[in-house]
Amino acid sequence: MWLSTGGCALGPYRADLVETYWRWEQDPAVLVGYGRQSPESLEARTEGMAHQLQGENIRFTIYDTAVERPVPVGVATLLPDHGVRTAEFVIMLAPEARGRGLGTTASRLTLDYAFHITNLRMVWLKVLAPNLPAVRAYENAGFRPAGTLRQAGYWLGKVCDEVLMDAVAEDYTGPSVVTAGL
Repeated sequence: MWLSTGGCALGPYRADLVETYWRWEQDPAVLVGYGRQSPESLEARTEGMAHQLQGENIRFTIYDTAVERPVPVGVATLLPDHGVRTAEFVIMLAPEARGRGLGTTASRLTLDYAFHITNLRMVWLKVLAPNLPAVRAYENAGFRPAGTLRQAGYWLGKVCDEVLMDAVAEDYTGPSVVTAGL
């Protein structure tokens, strides 16, 4: 594990977990949350994994560490734009991990990494407006509403707005696991 706190940890993105990641991505709640209408084959996902492991994006496996042996429960990704030191944030949790605060904690750990290791100045995300549990989790992690993309997404087959949220380094108020050991 690279960063850990409060029953949650971030560790390496792993090729041996491709089928697990794929299973989570095919969960109807994830498809709805991403606004996707169609699932992806395991073969296509496996091909994409090789590309992801070689890319410049920063990917973490999220672990539940409140159990006897850490269990993978999700993925957090930073899609950086190194030219302006910003990144888009994307997170996905397994169905069994939702509603327990792991998304909020993993988001905080990812922001900690982004601001204290990668030296990003801003991290942003898009979330479908009707996904109120996700909006609350992001706010609890330190993201703030930054605007709305009107009619930019789909939620349960209906057009909806997407909310833009951001976090900037100087406003990051979460306790830092990174700097605590320095």
